[in-house]
Amino acid sequence: MRYRVPSIYIFCISKHKEHLKTLMASAEEISKENESLLPSTCMHKVFTSRKVSHMIPSDILNDESLKQAICQLPENYNFEIPKTIWKIRSLKCKRVALQFPEGLLIFACTIADILESFTEADTLIMGDVTYGACCVDDYTARALGADLLVHYGHSCLVPIDTTAGINMLYVFVDIKIDTLHFMETIRHNFEPNSYLAFVSTIQFVTTVQAVSKELAKEFRLVIPQCKPLSPGEILGCTSPCLPKDLNGVIYLGDGRFHLESVMIANPEVPAFRYDPYNKIFSREFYDFEQLHSNRQLAIAQASQATHFGVVLGTLGRQGSIKVLQTICKQLSSHNKKFVIILMSELFPDKLQLFPKLDCWVQVACPRLSIDWGTAFHKPLLSPYELSASLKLVLYRDPYPMDFYANESLGPWTVNNESHRPGRTHKERTHVKINMTIE
Repeated sequence: MRYRVPSIYIFCISKHKEHLKTLMASAEEISKENESLLPSTCMHKVFTSRKVSHMIPSDILNDESLKQAICQLPENYNFEIPKTIWKIRSLKCKRVALQFPEGLLIFACTIADILESFTEADTLIMGDVTYGACCVDDYTARALGADLLVHYGHSCLVPIDTTAGINMLYVFVDIKIDTLHFMETIRHNFEPNSYLAFVSTIQFVTTVQAVSKELAKEFRLVIPQCKPLSPGEILGCTSPCLPKDLNGVIYLGDGRFHLESVMIANPEVPAFRYDPYNKIFSREFYDFEQLHSNRQLAIAQASQATHFGVVLGTLGRQGSIKVLQTICKQLSSHNKKFVIILMSELFPDKLQLFPKLDCWVQVACPRLSIDWGTAFHKPLLSPYELSASLKLVLYRDPYPMDFYANESLGPWTVNNESHRPGRTHKERTHVKINMTIE
């Protein structure tokens, strides 16, 4: 009987053709050493090797004094202390900047003490307000001489490769909850085979994904994804569009800010919230009519404006230069006069100091316009609303919540295709080697 050794595909970038003979020889050697030959119908592909993820050294994981120090932190909060220590040591950092959202600042001094005790680096705590993943302040950390910025509580919305000049480490702070109570709550409130969607913030995404595997035996579940976010993750300005025939979307988390994002994007889907801290499950509502009335009025007023103030948010990475450039081009093409103003935070009294401006456009957070627009004396538009006021797009209902989505509706968003750099494709040489043994 004849057997065929698995075919081996070797992919060589053109500039490494000199290694082709070496690779072919290696492939032949592999074939000779293969004792368990496969049937001739089997085909096998061998690709270029992937990088093996670095493991945390055992001397860190098994350090008893470190374990005792970590016990000072809540047991159900994963601050990834061993991983952080390994990162600091491997990079030989001298200064490490720590950035926390408001809710985690209470643990900042404890974490700083632990890191300084088990590394040779000193730490600095960045105390400015941090609303979300868009507030990563690598600029300030770099200016203060930090070798590494550790950002806690948010996902990698700002890619590590864009923070030139400083190393980045994101710690999601996964929080363990009473998953049994959560699952029993779902079973108690919904009939079997109900069609449900689960969403959450990054702290509870792991729980959502684990629970969904168990509940999928009883319900029709969907864990939506709005890339570049993780499956089930939502932001206050970015949420996926859900199937309209869902029996409900269930938000796992406290507060309403993130929940309102998915509600605004999906007004026809009933919304529920499970608070993992007080274990309260509630039906949530939103005044969509008031939302559209307020925003359409502001857009109508802005369409008559001639002098605009364009605010670029400077709170971390909140402001997008590419979106700012798009806005400037739009205003110029419509013969509108404008001035660019940099602000870390927007307040009504601050904007009143510019009385000659008829309208404001802010490149910071779309929710500023949605939630607080009526508190300002002049219209305060988001980049999307400016496009609507200039008749570049039609006003949409449902209101789009796609500010960081890869598949966004227009150039008013950060990750829109028009803002992405062009991809360069390297020429590859494909060599197929077939070997047959009689």
